[in-house]
Amino acid sequence: MAMQQETAHADSPDAPPLARRLRREVQGEVFSDAFNRGRYATDASFYQIMPAAVVVPHTTDDALRTLAIAREEGLTVTPRGGGTSQCGQTINTGVVVDVSKHLNRILTLDVDNRRCVVEPGIVLDDLNRQLKRHGLWFPVDVSTASRATIGGMAGNNSCGGRSLRYGTMRDNTLSLEAALADGTVLPFGPVARDAATRNADEPGVALTRDMLALGAREATEIAERFPSVQRRVGGYNLDALVPSGAPNNMAHLLVGSEGTLAFTTKVELKLWPLIRNKVLGVCHFGSFYEAMDATQHLVKLKPIAVELVDRTMIGLGRDIAMFRPTIEAAVRGDPDALLVVEFAEEDQDENLRRLKQLSELMADLGFSWNAPQRRWGGVVEVIEPALQASIADFRAAGLNVMMSMKQDGKPVSFVEDCAVPLPHLAEYTDRLNGIFARHGTRPTMYAHASEGCLHVRPVLNLKLDTDVKAMRAIAEEAFAMVREFKGSHSGEHGDGIVRSEFHETMFGTRLVKAFGEVKHRFDPGATLNPGKIVDAPRMDDRSLFRYPPDYRVADFKTAFDWSAYPGAAGGFQGAVEMCNNNGACRKLEGGVMCPSYRATRNERDVTRGRANTLRLAISGQLGPDALASDAMAETMKLCVSCKACRRECPTGVDMAKMKIEVLAARAQSKGLSLRDRLIGYLPRYAPWAARLAPLLNLRNDSALLRRLGERLIGFSARRDLPRWRSDVFAPPADAVGPADGPEVVLFADTFNRIYERENLDAALKVLVAAGRRVHLPHPRDGARPLCCGRTFLSAGLVDEARAELDRVVATLAPFVARGVPVVGLEPSCLLTLRDELLSLRRDDDARRIADHALTFEEYLAREAKAGRLQLPLGAIESKAVVHGHCHQKAFDALKPVEQVLRLIPDLAIETIESSCCGMAGAFGYGTETYDASIEMAEAALLPAVRKAAPDTVLVADGTSCRHQIKDGTDREALHVARVLARSLDRGAMSPPH
Repeated sequence: MAMQQETAHADSPDAPPLARRLRREVQGEVFSDAFNRGRYATDASFYQIMPAAVVVPHTTDDALRTLAIAREEGLTVTPRGGGTSQCGQTINTGVVVDVSKHLNRILTLDVDNRRCVVEPGIVLDDLNRQLKRHGLWFPVDVSTASRATIGGMAGNNSCGGRSLRYGTMRDNTLSLEAALADGTVLPFGPVARDAATRNADEPGVALTRDMLALGAREATEIAERFPSVQRRVGGYNLDALVPSGAPNNMAHLLVGSEGTLAFTTKVELKLWPLIRNKVLGVCHFGSFYEAMDATQHLVKLKPIAVELVDRTMIGLGRDIAMFRPTIEAAVRGDPDALLVVEFAEEDQDENLRRLKQLSELMADLGFSWNAPQRRWGGVVEVIEPALQASIADFRAAGLNVMMSMKQDGKPVSFVEDCAVPLPHLAEYTDRLNGIFARHGTRPTMYAHASEGCLHVRPVLNLKLDTDVKAMRAIAEEAFAMVREFKGSHSGEHGDGIVRSEFHETMFGTRLVKAFGEVKHRFDPGATLNPGKIVDAPRMDDRSLFRYPPDYRVADFKTAFDWSAYPGAAGGFQGAVEMCNNNGACRKLEGGVMCPSYRATRNERDVTRGRANTLRLAISGQLGPDALASDAMAETMKLCVSCKACRRECPTGVDMAKMKIEVLAARAQSKGLSLRDRLIGYLPRYAPWAARLAPLLNLRNDSALLRRLGERLIGFSARRDLPRWRSDVFAPPADAVGPADGPEVVLFADTFNRIYERENLDAALKVLVAAGRRVHLPHPRDGARPLCCGRTFLSAGLVDEARAELDRVVATLAPFVARGVPVVGLEPSCLLTLRDELLSLRRDDDARRIADHALTFEEYLAREAKAGRLQLPLGAIESKAVVHGHCHQKAFDALKPVEQVLRLIPDLAIETIESSCCGMAGAFGYGTETYDASIEMAEAALLPAVRKAAPDTVLVADGTSCRHQIKDGTDREALHVARVLARSLDRGAMSPPH
């Protein structure tokens, strides 16, 4: 069970009777307050519906008891997994039941017969990580695999990028167990048609008999009206009920039913052998139309996927730091479209043979690198697994990449999932572009070309009535064209609110009436997720929108410059609204984002949850002064300001910076606690505290003082505070090193200066040994040393931080004006000069400092690559284990650490795949955040450190990271500067290497 529980307010006397009853009778978490309900009011669609309550059940019995209570109280129930549905499937007015936190186990696994039974809340990537050790995987590989749950995938009949080979969720679901609205739990699986006439007393037999009879009655209509494309996921799967030679599988009726028929408790899945070998052919096209027309020919080579990447997605990807290297490696020239063709046969030689055939086929179709634009093209072969993985990550992030546009208009999902037969794909997309042009918009297009199912999103601003009307008109015209081509208007992401109202024109009146019969037979009281598939509202009912007609954000003064974004509060509104709820921040492994969610699994503690709360707060939906409220402080409490979302969120939601806005608003409204003052003003009182070092350090040695500090200040008694020292770092001179050496400024940050001067001494030693003229500038006012303002920012004291940065700019401006780089040791401090500085100042001096600010390793790696670095390094330990600081990862500054360490002879480098260390500045010292801090560290970092051999050198540049490692393992980690200095000492005693 996750350590941190969200605070449930349902026990309070002010809680609604429903919430109090749920809390009494259900063991899981129950929420009825506006902040928590608001976090569940949206999914990845453009809709918003506030639920009456939210339940996060601990067990299946909890979920079933919730269903019973809601039914008795006359409320609806909506099951929810990752909350990534594109069409509004997981939002409603009643009780939302989140199964993702606790109901996420593999219940049984049959490796020999390649099948397993899982709970509905298990995330696809988590399932596949557990299956991998057995050589198996579940291949319905949706792009949201890092957060999509199996229950949600079954509810939507998800398909994934490789459905050409593996089929849809329906094709890979063997059976289900589910509860009807009346609480009856039934198995749903294969059944012979005559079985319903036997064993009439068994539960569910009458239901099965009625459904099979409906299938027989409507068999002709189903054959005539159901589109004959694989990507048909609209309506109920009545075709699973028609007579055939094989048994009918009742589970297939529930797959794609979006939680409207039954509440799934178990899913039995068909598993497949892992893909062992694969190659990619990135087919380039100078014409989008020609790319679409070519698809029908490329699939004849039997790839397992053909995925489209259009010009818009390529352009946006180039502007996203984490994807830029991938595009540079895989994209040639200026294509209008790419088709990524994947071959994955067991025999790699066969894959290579087909890759060669792909190039030959492209040539046969008339494409070449030297042809005019319309026939320009060719194939970039990708054999290297690392680049294949990077391309896959980029394609999987397609939705979020498209949503990264910093403007009011965004690509909107409503005709996104239409699927047409491949021979019509080129004409369909061409005519669709014409529809968009007539309505004054343009589309983005990407994804599953091999299935004729492109994710097509026109750019619209749904805050404007004109654009909402355009959306309606586009939907009607596009769906009419899809019917003309005998395609499906719902090809992957389901119906929800967006497409359900169009079923009658798609399937006809008779089948829509049959859909209603199915719903009424399963759920006569319309308890389960009403308004989806049958009896749906209009898709353009603006009262259901995330931005309804009365949506407003009042203007207010912000601490930072948000002018890169549109909207009120100087663009802060637009920055907050960049979150599209797709939930990439809910991933559990890989990268850093979001460490607090990985520890707690609470929607409150994920970037998406915080962004939703901010949006609701600034738009007045959470009451007055919500931004500075206690509930907002609770929302932000476990954000460790790691900045991972700045890099890893494809839409660039920078929650670390948004948290500072919240802290600033709260400080202005409610003042500061003593702890906040001690943390924020540390750089200013540090010179005096150093003189009292022996006295102040008594706190760590006295249990009584620890307890007093915890009670009076809020520093956890379980944590040592950094030890003060009287021998703080003081520059030996204004500059050291050869007078004619290349110049560099060493920025001595507060933490290393007052707590770990050895790091600064080592850095000076290394830079001077490299022949550098190292400047150690004093502030122009001659007062205390320079400070980046980081501690003030962490307390919301933005004006104080600005004052510190003004001193930095005044001092460093003359150096950067002549091109001198500024080098720092503490990542969080140095990178403040590349990030927050530019949100507080936009002048040329600030920009030049940001451009010239480098971490110690970035500078050395740059100089080494240019052949300008000569260091007489000697061999030390045989292996180094590296933990990267979160801000290093956020700014892609971890690779230089590895590169610099490789300069040391015979040193093997291993980088720990970890999220945040959990210390995060002062976060790990807090009484109320200590447990979360340790849980974050125990996720990967501390176990890896304990596993490291005693003679392995541990490397961590972050002050906080080193302290966490020391506290958690009693082992010392070193800054790279000290490791290099040790290597210099060894080199001086050894012959040249």
